[in-house]
Amino acid sequence: MILKKSRNELRKARHERIREKVVGTTEIPRLNVFRSNQNIFAQIIDDKNAVTLVSASSIDKELKLENGGNVEAATKVGELLAKRAKKAKITKVTFDRGGYQYHGRVKALADAARANGLEF
Repeated sequence: MILKKSRNELRKARHERIREKVVGTTEIPRLNVFRSNQNIFAQIIDDKNAVTLVSASSIDKELKLENGGNVEAATKVGELLAKRAKKAKITKVTFDRGGYQYHGRVKALADAARANGLEF
């Protein structure tokens, strides 16, 4: 009998492969994206010191979103993350898509972050 791995197990394996290459430093931290069915989360992480520098999510009360699991929410999260990164004096990041396809909500978040001043 062939046992098929779940989508999330396959995503985690892709994420591990990506993480071998993408590392956040103090100068250029890593922008990590996590996507669930209802929400989207983004963090800027310094892997050398194991510290989250900035984070934003569709759960943030500042955004006042009704639905956190769509492209509009991802765009607003990307904008908020870029604004918080500016306050923390972060301009360059490396993008970690978390094993997800660079499409839809992940792409919307990345484009919004780029449009608001983050370079990657």
